[in-house]
Amino acid sequence: MTVPVQLKQLRREFGATTALDGLDLDIAPGELVALLGPSGCGKTTALRIVAGFEQADSGELLMDGQDVTQVPAHRRDIGMVFQSYSLFPNMTAAENVAYGLRVRGVPSGERAARASELLDLVGLPGRGGHYPHQLSGGQQQRVALARALAIRPRVLLLDEPLSALDAKVRLTLREEIRRIQLELGITTVFVTHDQEEALSMADRVAVMKDGRLEQCAPPAELYDRPATPFVAEFVGTMNRVRGVVRDGGVVELLGRRLPVQGESGFGAGTEVDVLLRPEGFAVTAGGDSVVRVATFLGATTRLHVATPSGAEVKVDVPSSVAAELTPGAACTVAPRDLPVLVAERALVAG
Repeated sequence: MTVPVQLKQLRREFGATTALDGLDLDIAPGELVALLGPSGCGKTTALRIVAGFEQADSGELLMDGQDVTQVPAHRRDIGMVFQSYSLFPNMTAAENVAYGLRVRGVPSGERAARASELLDLVGLPGRGGHYPHQLSGGQQQRVALARALAIRPRVLLLDEPLSALDAKVRLTLREEIRRIQLELGITTVFVTHDQEEALSMADRVAVMKDGRLEQCAPPAELYDRPATPFVAEFVGTMNRVRGVVRDGGVVELLGRRLPVQGESGFGAGTEVDVLLRPEGFAVTAGGDSVVRVATFLGATTRLHVATPSGAEVKVDVPSSVAAELTPGAACTVAPRDLPVLVAERALVAG
């Protein structure tokens, strides 16, 4: 099967700054891959190279098995949605959607029918005659999505399309984008710095740091089995707890010994950082730890607990049992009996 998009050893420098440092990534047919990472990690540069708006200094970009590294943007059959909508203010919603078809010489009747079809698809029936200033931000972004889809692109690129919207609209629109992407089966690359967006929408999430790919995996794998400490701490919430490596393939922390998967790479007696998610602890009332903060999150409550060693850990407990774990309450906190994975120079709880 031909791979729709292949990034091979892409490198891009801007003066002394390396935006991409040998990026490799294959995207499967009909897959939605999210490029996730902090500002400056290279995710937008990678997207712009795929779009044809940037040229890599070295490496290759293949689409459907063909090298398109030097092919101009308008010949790549790419649909793109930007953060800022980028609609033509003097055109109606329908005219904006049909713009790419008009440039390609599609007859007016066919353009109008396609625009109407796509406005229905993105949830804007009957809004074709409205101008951008007559639409809300969420509606304008729906028009931008319809415009990108109108030309039936082989790849859809989304550059932080939800970041300018308020929280409720973002939630609704991300669900709609995913529904439409699945319905059309279109190969999609989505750039975001929002881990919740990435995990909720993508088939796979590619976490980037300093122009390199740290890990690309399905959301559950990324969360449960992070490959590096950076991925572990960037995706979801993590606690760093100091532990000591002991003989027998275990690490000791907070009074418990947890098994280490594989070789830790550290000798017995070595102090290491162990990364544990808030749900990786058990908490009971009474003991030598103290609840500092309790934050209600709905079904769960997040506790900030000060341990006797001086470390403060974040712990998630069911809200139904959190009544006696109010700030100031004495408690006992212990890591659950989970195996521990090794990633680079830290120990990562699996």
